[in-house]
Amino acid sequence: MKDLCKRHNISEQTFYRWRNKFGGMNVADARRLKELESENDRLKRLIAEQMLVIDGLKEFSRKK
Repeated sequence: MKDLCKRHNISEQTFYRWRNKFGGMNVADARRLKELESENDRLKRLIAEQMLVIDGLKEFSRKK
């Protein structure tokens, strides 16, 4: 395993992390997981932006 990782310029830790994450998945499952992770990140950013807007509106309404 060590030689394989070295040949592909990845650490053994990275290999085992990938194996644990994607080991039982076919290509379609791995692709779907990646899509869902991307969607989750996008939604988290959207929520954070909305929280900033809400905080700004609350601050604005307190000053009136």
